[in-house]
Amino acid sequence: MVRTQTELEAARHTLVALLEDHPGVLNRVVSLLRRRGYNIESLTVGHSEMKGISRLTMVVAGDDSIIEQVVKQLYKLVEVVKVSDLSDDRVVVRELALLKVNATASTRAELMQIADIYRGKIVDLATDSVMIEITGHEEKIDSLIELVRRFGIKEIVRTGRVAMLRGTAGVTKAEE
Repeated sequence: MVRTQTELEAARHTLVALLEDHPGVLNRVVSLLRRRGYNIESLTVGHSEMKGISRLTMVVAGDDSIIEQVVKQLYKLVEVVKVSDLSDDRVVVRELALLKVNATASTRAELMQIADIYRGKIVDLATDSVMIEITGHEEKIDSLIELVRRFGIKEIVRTGRVAMLRGTAGVTKAEE
């Protein structure tokens, strides 16, 4: 069965977990999900605005019942303060990518123009390559990658999805 892009996106859930910032917590989260056979498509973690609390954003594939089980499993970990599924909420979603692309004197200007169209930045120039930094939704990044593929991609690094609720209602915060 072939799924449409909309169906695939519906099967992908963006979960945000607030975790106590202790050594080994991320390993416990990933191990918990791995042991139960859940696939993590992307994982981003960093400090939050609250001292001692890290914010983990992950994209997990599955229907609503699978995501409900993932959330329940996460709450079994003592260090998990709060888990939210942002999939049905109004959110701002972004990803960062760095692309190192082959460049010659004759192709460098075209690559710079393409980066500019995508609101990307050239962050490094070498004699044989350019490095483009781009932020935006995953589809925007995928589109740029496909466009510059013909030049030859040397290396790609992507952060994975980060997401934040719009406005002030329903802010993903631990209880004070």
